[in-house]
Amino acid sequence: MKIDSHQHFWKYHPIKDAWITDDMKVIQQDFMPSDLEPLLIKNQFEGCVAVQADQSEEETGFLLDLAKENVFIKGVVGWVDLCAENIDERLEYYTQYEKLKGFRHIVQAEADLDFMLQEKFQNGISKLVKHNFTYDILIFPKHLENAAKLVEKFPKQKFVIDHLAKPDFKNKEFNEWEKGIRAIAKFPNVMCKVSGLVTEADWSNWTREDFTYCLDVVTEVFGIDRLMFGSDWPVSLLAASYSSSCDIVEDYFSKFSRADQDKFWSNNAVQFYHLQG
Repeated sequence: MKIDSHQHFWKYHPIKDAWITDDMKVIQQDFMPSDLEPLLIKNQFEGCVAVQADQSEEETGFLLDLAKENVFIKGVVGWVDLCAENIDERLEYYTQYEKLKGFRHIVQAEADLDFMLQEKFQNGISKLVKHNFTYDILIFPKHLENAAKLVEKFPKQKFVIDHLAKPDFKNKEFNEWEKGIRAIAKFPNVMCKVSGLVTEADWSNWTREDFTYCLDVVTEVFGIDRLMFGSDWPVSLLAASYSSSCDIVEDYFSKFSRADQDKFWSNNAVQFYHLQG
């Protein structure tokens, strides 16, 4: 069994999805479960985790509806306003949805570099553990220092870093990223998604070797028990097919034992998100 721990669905709207700029025309269209399911089957995946791409509770409801209709969507990472005064009420409301596993905020888009350190945001994070909700950390390397401060404050909260915190594969500048990723990996409540690799590379001119150094680093500092695979489909289509994105990490982890490969491709995601069969 393999689990894709990170992918997205959307019905494209040019205003709602303004982040999909004209240089991303290949993904300026709808992407729904019927588009993903054949790719999962072809690449021997049993299921996936659908992650929010829009910061609204409507998005969370949209993904939960899709998960209800499609058994291969094993879990949903939605959005809720963690800074809201009524955050307790909203989290209590979402406990009724078995497939809702956690939440994410698009911190990388916040103008305030210290957004994660705000009292209201941290108050929201503090409420998640009561309901066993996870939190996906979506950031750039410049945010890693503050992310480490965040996770240190909440040792019982389960965190996962999306897309390795987006190292600069295109320019091969890894100093800030490596310092930050080594620091945050010291906290045992933090996992890391090996996802979105090609998205941060030169879309038209990448090679598998471009990713080796950073894969070496995260494998060293997190260990195989705290890594999981995610495709970042359909955003990954900017640079590679679904199969090509899989092949990069398939090749890298092929030297690991079968037991370790099973952890990376499925077991770690199943355990982290409490996914059901």
